[in-house]
Amino acid sequence: VDAERTALFHRADAQTAATEIARDALLAIFYTGGTTGRSKGVMLSHDNVAYNGLAALAEGLFGANETFLHVSPVFHIAGALGLFGTLLSAARSVIVPRFDPGIVLRLLERERCTQTLLVPTMIQMVLDHPDFAGTELSHVRNVLHGAAPIADALLDRAMRGFPNAAFTNLYGMTELSPCATVLHSRDYATPATRHRAGAAGRAIVGTEIRIVGIDGGPVPQGEVGEIAVAGPGVMQGYWKRPAETAEAIRDGWMHTGDGGYLDEDGFVYLVDRLKDMIISGGENVYSVEVETVLARHPAVQQCAVIGIADPQWGERVHAVVRLHDGVKSAEPSLEDWCREHLTSFKRPRSYDFRQEPLPMSGAGKLLKSELRKQYQNL
Repeated sequence: VDAERTALFHRADAQTAATEIARDALLAIFYTGGTTGRSKGVMLSHDNVAYNGLAALAEGLFGANETFLHVSPVFHIAGALGLFGTLLSAARSVIVPRFDPGIVLRLLERERCTQTLLVPTMIQMVLDHPDFAGTELSHVRNVLHGAAPIADALLDRAMRGFPNAAFTNLYGMTELSPCATVLHSRDYATPATRHRAGAAGRAIVGTEIRIVGIDGGPVPQGEVGEIAVAGPGVMQGYWKRPAETAEAIRDGWMHTGDGGYLDEDGFVYLVDRLKDMIISGGENVYSVEVETVLARHPAVQQCAVIGIADPQWGERVHAVVRLHDGVKSAEPSLEDWCREHLTSFKRPRSYDFRQEPLPMSGAGKLLKSELRKQYQNL
């Protein structure tokens, strides 16, 4: 059988004419997650994807001796990155048809997987699964994560649960093919650098990053502005949306719509999607900051912070919270917790407690646009 397959392969190979493909030719259209509105088709070239895969290899994210567990769907750019990276590095791949924490744990152990990519929501579900404590995971050496900020408490718990694994944070977007920054675990490995665990990382090899103001000009170091990215990973444009392409890409710089700042060492800190920023009583409130505080409370399993209309403040900070199983109520406790860790204008003015999971995209991102629809008529 093997001899017949080999013969068929060689016959097919001999009959196939070599095809030259231009580096800037369109490879694929990937669709954005639609977390802040309608999903858009992102046109990526062969050069876009090849660059990002090779840059990931240069950063040490993939290797020929690795076994990579593919969990994220490959129709999403994060899942595609894992696929391209393992193909480029000739690594072994193990692919699951859909995310299920029990299956993930079973395959990590059975296939001796050394690497995987999980969004924070997936990490939490894996840690919460009843089979986690009995699963052998000492061979896992790197857990890539991204798509959303990871809470300090969740990261600490994950690092204990995967004792020999580095945790590597990737920041980017579909429009960047997708990586713009990488935060290696060595970047925050000492007590003096532990604060960097909350960073998005530094620019990946071959990419430039700057923080710009409303006028498009650079802002001083440490000041919050919009993250702009330039380099070979910047998309060709949005499919059949020339006006939105021109708004997003200006003078070669992709304006991400994410708010953040740079520190003196070139580390990028993400504060919020600009569309998710809440303006309450004239003060800017970054939902990610409030969510980070809420997520550290022991009763909270999942949370989202949005702005909803308020006659006095314009918008008020509203928290949607899913509590851990068995916890009936935590509002008084959460109010005290936020009073201790947040200034008054950042604290939630109202809460909504739920038993069911919050709405997520197929790639595991929280759909705040869906949550806002539920409150727009209140």
